[in-house]
Amino acid sequence: MCKSGQTVTDPESGEIICRNCGLVLSDKVQESRPEWRAFTTEEANDRSRTGIPSSLARHDMGLSTVIGRTDKDASGRALDVAMRSTMGRLRAWDFRTQAHSPTDRNLRQAFSELDRLKDKLGVSDAVIEKTAYIYRKAQERGLVRGRTISAMVGASLYIACRETGASRTLKDIAEIGNMKRKDLARIYRLVVMELDLKIPMIDPMKCIVRVANRANLSERTKRVALTIMKGVTKSGMSAGKDPMGLAASVLYLACLNTGESRTQTDIAEAAGVTEVTVRNRYKNLKSQLDLN
Repeated sequence: MCKSGQTVTDPESGEIICRNCGLVLSDKVQESRPEWRAFTTEEANDRSRTGIPSSLARHDMGLSTVIGRTDKDASGRALDVAMRSTMGRLRAWDFRTQAHSPTDRNLRQAFSELDRLKDKLGVSDAVIEKTAYIYRKAQERGLVRGRTISAMVGASLYIACRETGASRTLKDIAEIGNMKRKDLARIYRLVVMELDLKIPMIDPMKCIVRVANRANLSERTKRVALTIMKGVTKSGMSAGKDPMGLAASVLYLACLNTGESRTQTDIAEAAGVTEVTVRNRYKNLKSQLDLN
């Protein structure tokens, strides 16, 4: 057995060959290239597969048929009156069969709401796919029945943000989705309990950067705040605390250390918490850090 580690792959024959001795290590390489060949740049640009990729964030996963409205055949010639009438009836029935059940109609409305939240929050496609997966699981368990679709989508989106590490809070989703934070939090807890999900903790370091950018703090203050937050997290003082409120108090403490002029009100507004929260967390942190 050759152990040189230097190999070359021949896509034409499907073989993996040793570069030194010429030994064929494998002759069953899976073909990963397109099924067409292009000999010029223009042909490579024109060649493309039709259809959108499958996605969980579509009510039919992107696998349904679509009958166009051009009323032309494959050669580009206009259809006659009888064929145009037939295609119109087929188009109508095709549309009806795609949303014939209450489940399909529910998914269509839910993922339309999800697209709107995606545009406003600016989250990635991975978060959207995760959200669609969680929503489909909740629908299979019957959790959507009797609850608003927008609130269920918002709760699923927040769970996906927590699992993927995206920096979006429950308050952000409630404001963008025009929902009450209390209702959103209640449905979030219900989905987590019923689906038996293990939600990771919010990274307080990301909260530091987010609040600092909103408050237009200097890079030096950010680094001091990150150092303080590492000590707070290591000592266990962050357990059970609101991440945004804790980040605001740490940033206020960092501003005092670096001499940057920011009031508790400025930091609290940037973090979306009250001034009382920042003051109480700051007093607690100061006493704990002085004791240490």
